[in-house]
Amino acid sequence: MVRLFPAARKVIEAGEADPPVWDVDIAAKRDQARKLAATEAKEEVAEVTGIDAGGVPCRLYTPEDVREGLIVHLHGGGFVFNDVEVHDTASRRLANRTGLRVLSVDYRRPPEHPYPAAPDDVDRVIKWLRDDPLLGTLPAYVHGDSAGGNLALVAALRNPGTFAAMVLVYPFLDPSMSTPGYAMEDGWSEEAVWYWKQYAATEADLRNPDLGPYLASDAELRNLPPTLIVSAEGDILTDENEDFALRLADLGVEVVAFRAVGQIHGFWRHGPTFPAAESVMVMTAGFLRRWP
Repeated sequence: MVRLFPAARKVIEAGEADPPVWDVDIAAKRDQARKLAATEAKEEVAEVTGIDAGGVPCRLYTPEDVREGLIVHLHGGGFVFNDVEVHDTASRRLANRTGLRVLSVDYRRPPEHPYPAAPDDVDRVIKWLRDDPLLGTLPAYVHGDSAGGNLALVAALRNPGTFAAMVLVYPFLDPSMSTPGYAMEDGWSEEAVWYWKQYAATEADLRNPDLGPYLASDAELRNLPPTLIVSAEGDILTDENEDFALRLADLGVEVVAFRAVGQIHGFWRHGPTFPAAESVMVMTAGFLRRWP
């Protein structure tokens, strides 16, 4: 029996009347998320700039008293939903807590743009960063939540040696859905199937480690940078996340893994609702300071 904190129980209860994700109008749901994000209280940062990074729209957040380093942030949303606008509040907090520049990437999304559009966009951003006379000289980190955690890991695998460290918040990694958490009777497993089907262009893609990096070989994984993995107790991905962390440790990767007790998938982005989100932000800042 999964134990949940009161805030998590309230969020689940509030969403019980919502239609399943496969019955929603995708464009309308995206628009609704942007409108809701616009109502959130936003922290001030020193500078927020829209950037065309090799043809990929991004948003650069520069905090006060910025220190050397840049985080490439890849937003979650099942690959299908959310964007830099929806993640604006979280990106501001990430920049302020870490003291680092944050580059939030507006990668293309399915079903309009299935795999490999999103990781290819991230590659274009990384190439642009390498060539930038200022940003390209900074230590680089990669960060992602949920589907963004998948893209962050794929970016590190595709671009070995690029990132000094990596942070994955309840990453969505395994299209085979093989770990015990997927047996939870809460309807989330059906949603996960739908998200994977939107992302994959073909059935064969679902067996490709470039789409599902949980399936990557030991040889590929052992070269990953130091990694922080945060899971949520009330999440179908917890076993997947923790099994992956243990595998990285066995391969000699410097890895730290924490389970947020009583929390659910999605808590990281909603600081006012979930106090644990702030702790994860601070934990992320502390972890990245170890790897200048």
